[in-house]
Amino acid sequence: MTQLKASPASACSFLAIAPSFHHASITTGHLLRHQFSKAKPLSLKELGLKTSVGANKLQAARIDTEVVSETTKGGGLRGKLNKVVLAYSGGLDTSVIVPWLRENYGCEVVCFTADVGQGIKELDGLEAKAKASGACQLVVKDLKEEFVREYIFPCLRAGAVYERKYLLGTSMARPVIAKAMVDVAKEVGADAVSHGCTGKGNDQVRFELTFFALNPKLNVVAPWREWDITGREDAIEYAKKHNIPVPVTKKSIYSRDRNLWHLSHEGDILEDPANEPKKDMYMMSVDAEDAPDEAEYVEIEIESGLPVSVNGKRLSPATLLTELNEIGGRHGIGRIDMVENRLVGMKSRGVYETPGGTILFAAARELEFLTLDRETIQVKDSLALKYAELVYAGRWFDPLRESMDAFMQKITETTTGSVTLKLYKGSVTVTSRKSPFSLYRQDISSFESGQIYDQADAAGFIRLYGLPMRVRAMLEQGI
Repeated sequence: MTQLKASPASACSFLAIAPSFHHASITTGHLLRHQFSKAKPLSLKELGLKTSVGANKLQAARIDTEVVSETTKGGGLRGKLNKVVLAYSGGLDTSVIVPWLRENYGCEVVCFTADVGQGIKELDGLEAKAKASGACQLVVKDLKEEFVREYIFPCLRAGAVYERKYLLGTSMARPVIAKAMVDVAKEVGADAVSHGCTGKGNDQVRFELTFFALNPKLNVVAPWREWDITGREDAIEYAKKHNIPVPVTKKSIYSRDRNLWHLSHEGDILEDPANEPKKDMYMMSVDAEDAPDEAEYVEIEIESGLPVSVNGKRLSPATLLTELNEIGGRHGIGRIDMVENRLVGMKSRGVYETPGGTILFAAARELEFLTLDRETIQVKDSLALKYAELVYAGRWFDPLRESMDAFMQKITETTTGSVTLKLYKGSVTVTSRKSPFSLYRQDISSFESGQIYDQADAAGFIRLYGLPMRVRAMLEQGI
């Protein structure tokens, strides 16, 4: 990013915890401050920004911002807040929320963006967008490693899957983002936080439960539950009216959420469960029919229930997942189309791409078949259902989930080893599994006679195991 010169009248700054949005690696802790003046808007040339937004639109947005600023001096239409931290993506919803917050709550707006692996294109140009919308500060934090290590991997270890299919991509991302927002609110002295979640979805619950758990003193503003905008097309018209640049059009509206774990698709033709998704909708994976005709083998090494290497290469959590996304994506792995039960009571249809996650789940589960006994697997699987429900419902910081996580950590202490999988045209097949803690004994399992297992003992076991069934039959038959 270009270093901006501070104006003497500057009161706000753009704060990015990254060296550049144009590099694949964003280093946490490297702060670049971009000062700009409220008194005199800077031109594009002065900003030194590369953006697709036209100068005319930015100029019009500045005029709107100056008008709104008159309102912020004495309070807004709905009350008065000092400073609000907004979960900001630069997309349609959050772009229109910035001026709406200023007008209705007379507050400064600090835009916060979390890098959870949504891609550089999603981060590029956020400074220009935030300023055009009227924000006084932008904070960007790289949360990729924390996201994978502290949120994704615990769910993987627990075997958490919601309603038989959903691998919780969005559900896991919301608490890490909301936690960072609480931290930023403390850093900038904000008295409120805000999000762009609709009143019909799960994300509003996930964000707000995290806010409640970590700082119950913060005010929470949820514009979609307050304003007169009734849908995304209304928001598009609002954005056009206020000259706010947004990346969607009326002709094709998909609601997408992307992070390092998955990419979700909702809306448009998907709202009818009878419609087949369009081929060009997918972004992380190829169609199985277009995948290579030759299978690819991948070896995953796991230590205490957590993956540590791919094909012999030890990698950081985020790097490991990125590698598997690329491998799985080119073989069409991890596409899920499902109708799920939302927390708020309605059903919704979503299509998910989770290539790397699908591979990891297959590997982790297979290794457990070697290292866990029958009773342990059954108890773990039953708890995994509740664990998934808690994560889906936004209760990440609930003591119950934390206690269950401690159980999962303890029970998988010996889940160490490697699993080799065969990827071919959308399918994942386990071909090999090894563990130094394997409970499988070939000398016992072999059909050949052995010293440890005497087949004659089976007769007494069967008589005792089947005794309740035998007694009932005797009663029914008068024996």
